[in-house]
Amino acid sequence: MDVILGIKLRDCVIIATSKAATRGISVLRADDDKTRQLSEHSLMAFTGESGDTVQFAEYIQANIQLYDIRENYELSPSAIASFTRNELAKSLRSRKPYQVNVLIGGYDTVKKETKLNWLDYLGTNIELPYAAHGYAAFYTTSLLDRHYREDLNTEEGLELLKLCVKELETRMPVDFKGLLVKIIDNDGVRVVDF
Repeated sequence: MDVILGIKLRDCVIIATSKAATRGISVLRADDDKTRQLSEHSLMAFTGESGDTVQFAEYIQANIQLYDIRENYELSPSAIASFTRNELAKSLRSRKPYQVNVLIGGYDTVKKETKLNWLDYLGTNIELPYAAHGYAAFYTTSLLDRHYREDLNTEEGLELLKLCVKELETRMPVDFKGLLVKIIDNDGVRVVDF
């Protein structure tokens, strides 16, 4: 029942995740954060089996931070997505593969551009202008196809996200307890009051 959305804009990336943590038909928490900050300018949103998601996200976060400490160099969002894809692909060949779908958004401080990568549990990695996992993909993809433009600024991106939320609230039979929205830009990662 998770909602994971990402929109790449001209100057930032917007990542939105549902606040509800569910198990079956029960809502366990109404303030869950399904994201992990991987570096100063990159963020990972995840969905999937509850144990796998947290364990995998913390594993990726720890390895990215370890690389940053050892090399004194922040990995680009593309490099982080490549590392994450490699870890998902390796786990697929193990006895207990991770059942995790991921969005990685970030701002490349060297190239001065935004990045949004869509990864699934099979190790597929693709860079997209907008992406969704979970039930959000069923209801918002056509809306994003229709209204997305490459030159959107932050305010216009948040308005597009509001259209997506309205569609989700109308169509989804479950209350996902609202969205936690984070923006990644040149200044880093910040939470937006949405």
